[in-house]
Amino acid sequence: MAGNSDPLTPRAKLAVTAGKAVAAASRAAGRGSGSVIGGKVALRLDPDLLARLAQNLDVILVSATNGKTTTTRLIAEALRAAGPVVSNALGANMPAGITSALAGGSDAKFGVIEVDEKYLAGVARDTDPKCIALLNLSRDQLDRAAETRMLAENWREGLAGSKAVVIANCDDPLVVWAASSSPNVVWVAAGQMWKDDAWSCPSCGGVMQRPGDDWYCGECGFRRPTPTWALSGDHVLDPHGSAWPIHLQLPGRANKANAASSAAVAAVFGVPPQVALERMYQVQAVAGRYDVVQFQNRDLRLLLAKNPAGWLETFSLIDPPPAPVILSVNARGADGTDTSWLWDVDYTRLTGHPIFVLGDRKLDLAVRLEVANQHFQVCENLDQAVQLCPPGRIEVIANYTAFQDLRRRVGN
Repeated sequence: MAGNSDPLTPRAKLAVTAGKAVAAASRAAGRGSGSVIGGKVALRLDPDLLARLAQNLDVILVSATNGKTTTTRLIAEALRAAGPVVSNALGANMPAGITSALAGGSDAKFGVIEVDEKYLAGVARDTDPKCIALLNLSRDQLDRAAETRMLAENWREGLAGSKAVVIANCDDPLVVWAASSSPNVVWVAAGQMWKDDAWSCPSCGGVMQRPGDDWYCGECGFRRPTPTWALSGDHVLDPHGSAWPIHLQLPGRANKANAASSAAVAAVFGVPPQVALERMYQVQAVAGRYDVVQFQNRDLRLLLAKNPAGWLETFSLIDPPPAPVILSVNARGADGTDTSWLWDVDYTRLTGHPIFVLGDRKLDLAVRLEVANQHFQVCENLDQAVQLCPPGRIEVIANYTAFQDLRRRVGN
């Protein structure tokens, strides 16, 4: 149990104190939460600090291209039914941010940790997790991350023989390939709208066959495993075949899928589906995502979409035409500087919506919309776009740093 014996050496305690002091100074200077810089300083002083902080916790790791932050929040809410939780709820998901989060949770029983896909194997090595949730893998930040098959290979090698219970989405062939090296996997049928990163078999390179919701490789026989949990409409089916209603304030099919995976994780720790799903209703917005804010006497709903799979899911949950839509795209370091992914997004789904375009790469986006035969206006900033929008709630879809820019402008 957490909190019984103190796993921290004097050096580790010094590292935690120094990290917190640096984080506080960074916050005071108006440079964000300070969690990353604080964690970097702490790890510099004690490179083993992450492992020490995780020692007395039941650690749950969550990794995916899309939905990590939201699923981490849902799992944390569900597990609070069984004890105190510490979590990197704001999405600082590399070792420094994770270390910083765990340093703040001295009395916690559970550590629910979102992990960047590239760091999963290393963080799993350091934290000895009891459970790992793998949701999806798709193309993202093409200049920074390896292509998806290589990420799946890294997961597969890094998790081979892991003692953790792996909760994995059986509808994503790349996730199945990655999880198959683990001895203890619970398969969840969470669905997959975006299929363009899994047309070839990750095992042999053969062409994937996709009859209905099933998939298999005609060459080597690699195929979709049978799920024990499943998302079915507005319900989660548990391993006994019981259907539990999903209670969420978060919109869209993707969040129901996140809830299904979260219920499977909670069950590993003895929290029943009904309790887990009812607790998930508490989550209204996640680091600003899905928030409805007032700006210039208008209602704006803020939606984050960072890559083709995320944009596809987001288009499925926006208000129907003629709801106005503002799109904002940047290509800074945290976004990835390569915007070629815009050509993988099906913007014809926005037909009938008045569209307003802004962000550092508004002209790249404008060219893409022109090719998709969409009607749009390029704007200098959010203020101008909102003034031009016809009546109705405005859907605002932005990628990572563009989303942070928008939140600052609307005071969210």
